[in-house]
Amino acid sequence: MALPSEQQNHIAVFGLGYVGCVTAACFARVGHHVTGVDKDSYKVEKVRAGEAPFFEPGLDEVVRESVASGLLTATTSTEEAVRNADVALLCVGTPSERNGNLGLDQLRRVVEEIVPHLSGRSKPLVIAVRSTVFPGTSEDVVESAVAQFPNVHVVSNPEFLREGTAMKDFVEPALIVVGGSDADAVRRVADLYAPLGIEPCLVSLRTAEMIKYACNAYHAVKICFANEIGALSEAMGVDGREVMATFCRDTRLNISPAYLKPGFAFGGSCLPKDLRALTYRAARLDLELPLLESALPSNQAQLQRAVDTILDSPAKRIGVLGLTFKENTDDLRESPVITMLEYLIGKGRDVRIYDAHVSLDSIYGTNRNYLLNAIPHIGRLLVSSAAEVTAWADYLVVTQKPSGAMLEALEASSLPVIDVAGVIDRDRLPARRVPA
Repeated sequence: MALPSEQQNHIAVFGLGYVGCVTAACFARVGHHVTGVDKDSYKVEKVRAGEAPFFEPGLDEVVRESVASGLLTATTSTEEAVRNADVALLCVGTPSERNGNLGLDQLRRVVEEIVPHLSGRSKPLVIAVRSTVFPGTSEDVVESAVAQFPNVHVVSNPEFLREGTAMKDFVEPALIVVGGSDADAVRRVADLYAPLGIEPCLVSLRTAEMIKYACNAYHAVKICFANEIGALSEAMGVDGREVMATFCRDTRLNISPAYLKPGFAFGGSCLPKDLRALTYRAARLDLELPLLESALPSNQAQLQRAVDTILDSPAKRIGVLGLTFKENTDDLRESPVITMLEYLIGKGRDVRIYDAHVSLDSIYGTNRNYLLNAIPHIGRLLVSSAAEVTAWADYLVVTQKPSGAMLEALEASSLPVIDVAGVIDRDRLPARRVPA
């Protein structure tokens, strides 16, 4: 592929392993000038000869074509690679240490090798970390090392390549992420991918680093979830493959962004009950389902984090907006807000609560019994409007997505807001929102 000269970049790719070699070959194929760098002379010589140093479907052909076109070369010399580079992509390994921590020796080494060749440099350079690293690593390891060079900027550009399908994953990406504090540097790296026709996500440096961990953790959780549902299904004489195939047909709630937002603990009449039933039945069948068994304790831990945030504040009079387990319902069964209130009242905090859908005169049956069993004096704590809460409280706690009227009351007050549900727009109350 031929790029216009103004869109071509000189890219140095440090590390010619599974990520680096695929990255180098694919960027060369779309028209950039790429130099692969590796201390392993075997990998370098293989690339120079137009061959992939390892097997990856489709890689050999692209390396051969890119070397033949003059757009891809390789070297063991850091100085040679950096000399004309516009962008340096760090694709070195970050293996696990024995204690599970991340090994950063290779990253530190390659940064130490680059730094001596930056003195006197007038041409801007963007160093992009593609290796999987903890949030803050690019700042601590890379930015700190190049801080004295004003023309050098650091971004994070995590890779999402799967061995066996890496070439397809690169040219048909589901996600491109570039993060950093310098907008020009972020855009420079994002523009490398312009020939692929995919809109990149431009985020902060630490967000970019964290996204890779979120993706991999979620993939692992999905595999474990499917396996545990499959194991329980089989033990009960059900075809687990049919269960999961049907499960995946729901793209509104199951395979979708639904519920994938940090917020408050779950509650209600279904999720806690059904999780308890599944894990009870699994135990009766002598099945261990660690992922499903951990869901309720994880939910309790999220609830406790919210409680701790409130207790750590200097709040004396706490106004709580929302009592039901979610917005737009009057269902109080297993509402985490009620459990939260029990903690706060038990710790001596004075609270008042407003929920547009809850009044003692209108709720009955299981709903009423659940509430009164948990907080017998709830009638003294419920108020009739959001304005009444904001007039009384010195802190506000938001437990569910606010209605228009409730949001107006929040904005009209000058009170700090603890948003345990993660539903308040950060731009609406930037100075008063206390992260939960």
